[in-house]
Amino acid sequence: MIYFIQGELVEASPLQAIVLASGIGYSVNIPVTTAEKLPGIGNPVKLHTHAVYREDSQSLFGFHTPSDRDFFVLLVEKVSGIGPKLALNMMSRMSPTTLQEAIRAGDVGLISKCPGIGIKTAERLVIELKDKLGAIPSRLDSISGPGATDTATSGTLDSTLSDATSALMALGYKLADADKSVRKAAAKLGEGAKTEAIIRTALNS
Repeated sequence: MIYFIQGELVEASPLQAIVLASGIGYSVNIPVTTAEKLPGIGNPVKLHTHAVYREDSQSLFGFHTPSDRDFFVLLVEKVSGIGPKLALNMMSRMSPTTLQEAIRAGDVGLISKCPGIGIKTAERLVIELKDKLGAIPSRLDSISGPGATDTATSGTLDSTLSDATSALMALGYKLADADKSVRKAAAKLGEGAKTEAIIRTALNS
């Protein structure tokens, strides 16, 4: 199993990244929420990956954090009717944190706004995943070195975005709107942006 890929980002689009590692160019399928956090072309990049093998194809899916990757695996392996493409679409529509909160809250209406997800599928997501979200395994948490640092940094980022989203909701924003505004603000401000700055930028956008 390929747990992560680290190398030079040579191409990028909202749903794909090409990473050059050890002389090989890897095509990695990514959600928009990961694309928003990619560095510039030519810079080092690390994606936490999950490989899907079929009789007629092999696909690699990459994510900004191990927890995002593990949530993707949970969607694909635990919910009938959810394949890799549909799971990627869901994680492109909303951040994994927002999706998980919607599942925990049983917010079928919000979940069904994801492309390809109807009310029945949203209800099945809630039933099958609600009790499994408390401890999504992170396979790289125990690895020391650069990976451990990346995980810690990603945890801080997720906490910042979550706090900013909660603040906007307290001001009357709907969850999906707050999530979208916060992600746009964070992408505009760049890495290391404080919660307060993200909130101000989101409110002024």
